[in-house]
Amino acid sequence: MKDNIELICDIAERIASAGEGKDRGELLQEVAFSIAEHMAADVCSIYIYDEIEQMLSLRATQGLDASAIGTVKLSLEEGITGQALRELRPICVGQASTESTYKFFPGIREEQYEAFLAVPILRGQRRIGVLVVQASEQDYFKENDVSALRAIATQLATMFESVKLLKEARQGGIALESKAIGEVQQDILRGRSASKGVAQGISCVLDLGADEHALQMQPESLGADVAAFDDALRRTVEQIQALQVTTSEKLADVAVLIFSAHLLILEDEQFTGRIRELIAEGAAALHAIHLVVDEYVDIFSSSSVPMIREKVLDVKDLGNRLGRNLCSEEAFNSDYGGQIIAVRELLPSDILKFSAEQVEGLIICSGVTSHNAIICRSLGIPMVAISRDAFDAIPDGVPILMDAAQGIIYMEPSDEIITKYQELEQTWRVLNDASDVQEVRRTACGKVVEIMANINLLSDLEPARHFKANGVGLYRSEFPFIVRSDFPSEEEQTHIYSRLVENMKGRPVTLRTLDIGGDKMLSYYSNVSEANPFLGMRAIRFSLQNRDIFSQQLRAFLRAGAKVDARIMFPLIASVDDFIAAREIVWACMDELESQGVAVNRETQLGVMMELPSAVEVAEELADEADFLSIGSNDLVQYMLAVDRTNEQVSALYKSHHPAILRAIHRIVAAAQGAGKPVSICGDLATEAHMIPFLLGIGLRTLSIDIGSAPSIERAIAAIDLAAAEEVAARLLKMGKISEIEAFLVDR
Repeated sequence: MKDNIELICDIAERIASAGEGKDRGELLQEVAFSIAEHMAADVCSIYIYDEIEQMLSLRATQGLDASAIGTVKLSLEEGITGQALRELRPICVGQASTESTYKFFPGIREEQYEAFLAVPILRGQRRIGVLVVQASEQDYFKENDVSALRAIATQLATMFESVKLLKEARQGGIALESKAIGEVQQDILRGRSASKGVAQGISCVLDLGADEHALQMQPESLGADVAAFDDALRRTVEQIQALQVTTSEKLADVAVLIFSAHLLILEDEQFTGRIRELIAEGAAALHAIHLVVDEYVDIFSSSSVPMIREKVLDVKDLGNRLGRNLCSEEAFNSDYGGQIIAVRELLPSDILKFSAEQVEGLIICSGVTSHNAIICRSLGIPMVAISRDAFDAIPDGVPILMDAAQGIIYMEPSDEIITKYQELEQTWRVLNDASDVQEVRRTACGKVVEIMANINLLSDLEPARHFKANGVGLYRSEFPFIVRSDFPSEEEQTHIYSRLVENMKGRPVTLRTLDIGGDKMLSYYSNVSEANPFLGMRAIRFSLQNRDIFSQQLRAFLRAGAKVDARIMFPLIASVDDFIAAREIVWACMDELESQGVAVNRETQLGVMMELPSAVEVAEELADEADFLSIGSNDLVQYMLAVDRTNEQVSALYKSHHPAILRAIHRIVAAAQGAGKPVSICGDLATEAHMIPFLLGIGLRTLSIDIGSAPSIERAIAAIDLAAAEEVAARLLKMGKISEIEAFLVDR
């Protein structure tokens, strides 16, 4: 009897325990046995693809002759197995011997099994292998078996990709001498706000070498031996495994692989074995950790592969943890609660790790990318970006108070400063209390205005419900792509989108299709470097050029949104032709799903994100074709004014109240109204309370915002009389100078 749910859980446990001294071949054999047993299949085989030879090789089997392992090989042009990997899709046939692609291998006793199901093992578009099950009973495998094997294939792909990453890193590694980082203490440092909020805690400078940090804490631990190191290693693994559980509960959509690299390194005998070897040769345990961590940092940082370079912070964090656990069991809490972390560079996945570890705030020594700022805001983590000189002035292990709204960092703050900020925080809580938030927002004259939520991570859904959002006006679907080490599979995306629509309980949900490029790059996507990525292969351009990736995302969302008010919107549309091309792919995905017996909602609305000057010029034609328009104010300002808002040298020129911007927004709204289509606005402009009269005055009735701003925007809406707002809008639209508009807004 088949038990696919239990099977998936069983495989997950086996893969999770893969580092416990178990050979990968042994693990694959266990997986094959488990699949065959749970699915009551006669055969389960696992084939691995060699990219250099371009051949599939049988690596594990339950049911076929064991002598076939390592000897049976086939190209992507051979057999049903090769076809599945070549076409990147599952193939299920009831009578394999009648298929034109069937390939017979003598001597392995395969000919008696007619039912054949082959599922490719993929990491995004990268071919890793094929999972095959066979049964003597014809037409034995059903659609739920396909889904189960797809889920297992995703788990196996994750394991293989992680193992490959370490192997590639070591092959190119060179050990260099570590360099100390100077420190200069100051009372106040000033930087730039990246994510607002106030944080108070002890500074933790992660660029400090692991053993120096620990030495400052517990000098007497220098003589620790191999047994002490092994105990520290055990506790470090346990702590990280506990963090994995916490992360999965809080950040289900992005939890995959967040701590996998940590555990993989700790399970690597070349890493831990080298530390033990140095200790046995007479090195102090902390010094041995420091030397090996430095070696791996140099290996990773010197790699030409971006994915490998990104692991530098992982290994530094591990050195910090191992050193602290070695010093004293009491000296190290497994998380970063009560600490403000200072680090030179941050990846989105790093922020997620620190969030799971209860960090109070972040200080970064580099430019702030928009996606890092968005993730920090979603997770409620204050973050400040500072200069290199200021970063070098941060001492490790001292009390810090950080006003991230103003970009100010107080080191060893006085009681007076602490009291002042405690009072400000209390005032902020009162102003942002959700108890008085209304589900139906009305102006002073009684007109209804909808407030929709911008969702970045699934963790944003709770505050969206708390602040009574009328739906999801913008789901930024790129974040599950950004934090992973490869493209999420269709099954992974379907799971995320299902959670999204289920949590909104029937309220509308709008998915913005993948918006990468600009400052939102995927380290695992191989592409030529672009001189100007903001004007390059970004957003809908990427999706249209990579139809397989685009179709996977669309299929996943169509599956998840079959029974709800689910909407799809395309970013960075430059022409009517762009929209029509994207729409045709959606329709093709609908046809494909229905042909497979999967329900879809044919009434799914398809919209345009209005962000480019060219889109404004054809707003009327776009409004005729699309089901709705959404004004993406951040990029609209950036592209209309030719200002990179992440560039400090020109960021002062980024003005959302520029007369050209106001007129463009008015034209878009008028085009939508003329075509009888809904129109909304998202981005920072929708959260600027002083601009709400203008937005309502030109006819906007739907605002999509980061939901934490809901109380202040609701108060602004409630104070507005539409007749007066229309007069304000009319006056602003007549003004041609920025200074004139600013004077008018100040006087109001």
